[in-house]
Amino acid sequence: MVGDGFKMHNFIPGVPQLSMQRTNPFIVLDYNSLTELAPSDHVRGVGAHPHKGFETVSIVYHGKIAHTDSTGFHGVIGEGEVQWMTAASGILHKEYHEEGFSKSGGKFQMVQLWVNLPSEFKKEPAKYQSITRDKMSKYLLDDNQGIIEVISGEYNGIKGSASTYTPIHMYNAKLNPGAKANFNFPAEYNSMLLVIEGNIRVNGEQKVATDQLLIFENEGEGFEISTDEKSVVLILSGEPIKEPIAAHGPFVMNNREEILEACNEFNLGKFGYLE
Repeated sequence: MVGDGFKMHNFIPGVPQLSMQRTNPFIVLDYNSLTELAPSDHVRGVGAHPHKGFETVSIVYHGKIAHTDSTGFHGVIGEGEVQWMTAASGILHKEYHEEGFSKSGGKFQMVQLWVNLPSEFKKEPAKYQSITRDKMSKYLLDDNQGIIEVISGEYNGIKGSASTYTPIHMYNAKLNPGAKANFNFPAEYNSMLLVIEGNIRVNGEQKVATDQLLIFENEGEGFEISTDEKSVVLILSGEPIKEPIAAHGPFVMNNREEILEACNEFNLGKFGYLE
C-alpha cells in the first residue's frame, strides 16, 4: 500500500531485471490494478511528500484522484485523464481519492510513472501539464478497430499533448475485438507495454495477459499488437538518458552529493510547505 489509498504493484525497479538503467528514461512504474473500492467517509490517499529530479506521470483508467502541492496548485485527474508533473528542482505534494469518488466508491485503476530528467533540467522550476479528455490527441484506426490515444510523442502524424525534455512516446491503445495495430520505435529506445484490460498477442505469437508487463529487447524497431477482445494497452518508448542515476527515496539525481543536497533542501523547507 502507498498511503492508505493506492494498492500499487511495482514493476520498475521492483522486478530484478528491470533496473532504472535498463528501462531509463522510465525509472519507476507503479500499477494499481483494477480494484473495487468500498464507499468511505475518510478520504484515502498519500499525505504531503517531496519529489526532486524527475517527472511523475499519473494515468487514471477508473476513478478520480485529487492532488495539492506546495506551489498552491490543485486539481482532479478524472477517468481517462493524465497529469504530467515536473518535480525538477523540488516540490511537495499530496495525492488522494477525490472526495465525491471516495464517498461513492467504485472501480479504481491507475498507473504512475517516474520519468527521468537529464542533469541540465533537474533544477528547472516545478510545473504541471494536465491532459484532460478534451485535450487528448487521438488516432482512429481503420475499420473501427479502435483508437490510439497519444499522450506524448507521435503516432502516424498525430502528436501528443504533453511536452517532454527527451524523446518519449506514450500511448493508450484502446482496441476493439479483431484489431491489429502497428508500432515503430528506434532500436536503441527502451520500449515496453502494460496490458490494462483484455489479452493481446505481440507479433502474432507472444501472449500478454491483463496486468502483465512486456519489455522489448533493443534489437528491432517494429511490432504488431493484435487482440480478439476489447483491450487497453499502455505503450511506452523513450530514448535512454546516458547519465549516472543516483536514487534515494523521492529524489533522483546523478550522484550522492546531489542526493545529500536534495535532502538538505527538503529539511530546510526549500520545497515549500504543505499541510
